[in-house]
Amino acid sequence: MPKNPDSLPLRVQGGARLQGEVAVSGAKNSALKLMALSLLATGTTEISNVPEILDVSIMAELLTRLGCQVTVAGDCVSITVPERPDHRADYDLVRKMRASINVLGPLVARCGEAEVALPGGDAIGSRGLDFHVAGLEQLGAEIVVEHGFVIARAPEGLRGADIFLDFPSVGATENLLTAAVLAKGTTRIDNAAREPEIVDIANMLIGMGAEIEGAGTPTLTIHGVPSLNPTKHRTIPDRVVSGTWAFAAAMTQGDIFIRNARAEYLEIPLEKLVESGCIVTATDEGIHVVSKGRPKAVDVSTLPFPGFPTDLQPMIIALNSIADGHAVVTENVFEGRFMFVNEMIRLGADIKTDGHHASIRGREILSAAPVTATDIRAGAALVLAGLVSDGETIVEDTFHIDRGYPGFAEQLRSLGADVRY
Repeated sequence: MPKNPDSLPLRVQGGARLQGEVAVSGAKNSALKLMALSLLATGTTEISNVPEILDVSIMAELLTRLGCQVTVAGDCVSITVPERPDHRADYDLVRKMRASINVLGPLVARCGEAEVALPGGDAIGSRGLDFHVAGLEQLGAEIVVEHGFVIARAPEGLRGADIFLDFPSVGATENLLTAAVLAKGTTRIDNAAREPEIVDIANMLIGMGAEIEGAGTPTLTIHGVPSLNPTKHRTIPDRVVSGTWAFAAAMTQGDIFIRNARAEYLEIPLEKLVESGCIVTATDEGIHVVSKGRPKAVDVSTLPFPGFPTDLQPMIIALNSIADGHAVVTENVFEGRFMFVNEMIRLGADIKTDGHHASIRGREILSAAPVTATDIRAGAALVLAGLVSDGETIVEDTFHIDRGYPGFAEQLRSLGADVRY
């Protein structure tokens, strides 16, 4: 699927002004969860507009090991689920991708039991499973964590409950939603996550026969049904990839039309780009971002949707590193997001961190150096930083980028960048 199977280093030549058009495919943070919830119905579910990224291959292998037949053809994934899937998801796959934990809710709802290895994925914070576990226990599951596995059992089935999340966790909302659809009675989830990906998941579940109200609001109401049916569903466009290209235009004083991007998913990031000096035009076909000068520094605090997304925090730090002025970026979601700051400092960025605050003084140009991607979004941000450096930057561990950005190097080259593996 990805064009860089050996995770070769990416060489990025500075000085490019990105110009042209890119098309955004389906959302990684939605497609992987849609694949997992296919476990809720016997038969064949088809999901289209799936991004051609490494994580899709990992999720396909995980579902295969659970007894499903999975076919990936371009941006379409077909998943045939048996009458009773296997209920154990082993560590060798789960450790590669946190989205694997999303099989927990569907498996315990469908099979009455689930054993899912504690997940791995990006090193961006602890992101414990406390909310997942507490919510599933309220739904009637008995849960223990032992030998590296979350083991959940509900031999008599799940039952509806009123659940309040102390934090609007996306992962917990997803797992509880996908468990509650087959529970007996009504479940209400208060302080639920409101991300567009949650709405996408709810819409697919409704297409399968689930009864869900309030998707996209802080309160989800789920009326349990006895069973669900397979369906066909199209994944929403990826708002984080869309936002990445918007920041790429701003950083390189470029002119990019981002086809398929939806402005309603990115209201605050686009407002920040306008504040930095960009001209942003939203249409039914996508978003057009033009930058005709050095960006101005902008302060940002990350928050759950509809706030500024934590997944775009590395991009706003990269932009502020070459912006005119001083800015403070505050990370309120994942404490480990600042891990990549040391790599930005290697590129000459003037950044100082204190707890969950990063203080950034912009420089006119960064200094090319070898750097290492620490997670998906940090990797993309380091590539963008390399584009505004004074020479050739080499980005190592590019497998992270491949997990979230289909054809990233090829799309950069189509916009005029000099990048190669």
